[in-house]
Order: sequence, then structure tokens, then C-alpha cells
Amino acid sequence: MTHCIFCQIISGEAPADVVYRGLGVMAFRDTRPQAPTHILVIPTRHLSSIGEMQPGDVDLVGGLIATAAKIAESEGLHQGYRLVMNTGPQGGQTVDHLHVHLLGGRQMTWPPG
Repeated sequence: MTHCIFCQIISGEAPADVVYRGLGVMAFRDTRPQAPTHILVIPTRHLSSIGEMQPGDVDLVGGLIATAAKIAESEGLHQGYRLVMNTGPQGGQTVDHLHVHLLGGRQMTWPPG
């Protein structure tokens, strides 16, 4: 998936401000942050979206969420944070690689968009 910017970040072909790298997961700061803390948590294998999940991917998605929670703690987001997964164009997904947005450091509003 060399055309995928997230796959390029994983392989080191594209730069990123990496905050976490673990077995099957990577996290880095968003280049267009929507909050004081805006980190993307991604699987290190390409999966286009949550809509393409297979039954065997449940642990992978759970691992992304658990990693986001661990990063939120290390980032000092004790008063709260938001996790967002966009799927498809109408859902706001702009990169076709599954990812979780970790947003924090400010009051979140509802509805979000």
C-alpha cells in the first residue's frame, strides 16, 4: 500500500511525530490538529476502514482503543478526551487506513459535526 500515507509513515518513507510504537500499532501527532492534543492511532497493517473489518480484526480494533487510552493517560488528559473513528466519505474519513483520533486538551462540544 505504498500510495497510503499512513503505510508510508509506518515504513519510514514519510515523516511523523511518533508518540508510540508497539506490536501491531503506531501513534503519531496529527499534522492538522483539531484540539491541543490530536493523535492518530493506527494498525501497522493496512485495513482501509472499520467497514472492512473481519471477525478476526476485533482484537486489533480493541488494541487501538486500549492504546489510545494509554496514550491519553501519558498525555495528561485526566479531565477527559474523545476517541473518533470516521468511516467513508460521508463519515469524514479522508485517509483510507483505519485510524482512531485521540482528541483532548479542550472542552469538547456536542453534536460534534
